[in-house]
Amino acid sequence: MKTIASNKKAYHNYFILDKFEAGIELLGWEVKSVRAQTINLGESFVYFQKNAVDNYEAYLKNAHFSPYENSRLADQEPRRDRRLLLRRVQIDKIHKTVATRGTTCVVTKIYLTGRGLIKAEVAIARGKQNYDKKQVLRERDIMREKEREVKSYDKK
Repeated sequence: MKTIASNKKAYHNYFILDKFEAGIELLGWEVKSVRAQTINLGESFVYFQKNAVDNYEAYLKNAHFSPYENSRLADQEPRRDRRLLLRRVQIDKIHKTVATRGTTCVVTKIYLTGRGLIKAEVAIARGKQNYDKKQVLRERDIMREKEREVKSYDKK
């Protein structure tokens, strides 16, 4: 598994509650852009829309796929909505969870599988307050200090 792009802001701004693996419906130039690692997930999120059969579909919104320079297509839209390929049970579970107040759905990373498929890691997340973010930083600093002390004790 080779990580192409990760959304580090998601881990800073949200508590990750659950993760799912999803395929992405891409055009040819978008696949080339992914393989060239020229995508940005900074402000992206997942939203749900009803289709003609009254089922919900998941879409990736606001992800920036840089236009592929060697393409002959003139109308490459870098921020278009891209459909996420999930199972019906997963879509229903995510949609039901996101419908509750305080949770959202974000893409945390896009990666290539061993077979060359492009997948997205979709996460259900709950927003952090400023004091939560500070608490996480404090805990991380404490863990670093403990590791340093253990390392220095082992050297003696």
